[in-house]
Amino acid sequence: MKTAHPWHGVSKGASFPDIIIVYVEITPFDTVKYELDKESGLLKIDRPQKFSNLCPALYGFVPQTYCGKEIANFCMEKSGLTGVKGDGDPLDICVLSERPIQNHNILLQCIPIGGLRMIDKHEADDKIIAVLKDDLMYGHMLDISELPEAILQRLLHYFKTYKLDPQSQENKVLITDVYGAAECKQVLQIASEDYQKEIA
Repeated sequence: MKTAHPWHGVSKGASFPDIIIVYVEITPFDTVKYELDKESGLLKIDRPQKFSNLCPALYGFVPQTYCGKEIANFCMEKSGLTGVKGDGDPLDICVLSERPIQNHNILLQCIPIGGLRMIDKHEADDKIIAVLKDDLMYGHMLDISELPEAILQRLLHYFKTYKLDPQSQENKVLITDVYGAAECKQVLQIASEDYQKEIA
């Protein structure tokens, strides 16, 4: 028996985009950045985390999504920027949970509640924010406006600084805005359409 490829062989979920399936690459306990090897479907080490900040949530991607031309166009439309491309990866997602989940290379169901519009070196690199389905603390939330401000600030700080070089203070990423559940579901749909057009 062959294991399904996490990007191509796993469903987005029957209730997509209201409830989605996510493949987890990194947990808040990881001091090494793991990412999917696109060709094999195996998890590989991308790099050790260089600095002291650790991802504050489960981090992975939505299967059968792709950040291509339409994601780039949507990003430019919403941000007013020009010259933006898709980053060529599946759509990234952070999933909040009350319970500590230490395993990566797993699938989970979650509810998308919003997102961060991030541009990394002129590439659209949105970070969807979601809550674990049926989680006792977060599971009732339907929009990012319901998230405690301290949690949102923690997520923003992580992504604003995770590629920051302390010596040069050069930052390669820009977060233009935070958007809610309705726009988040638009981004998910567009990334699904990019996948169908450019990958499937």
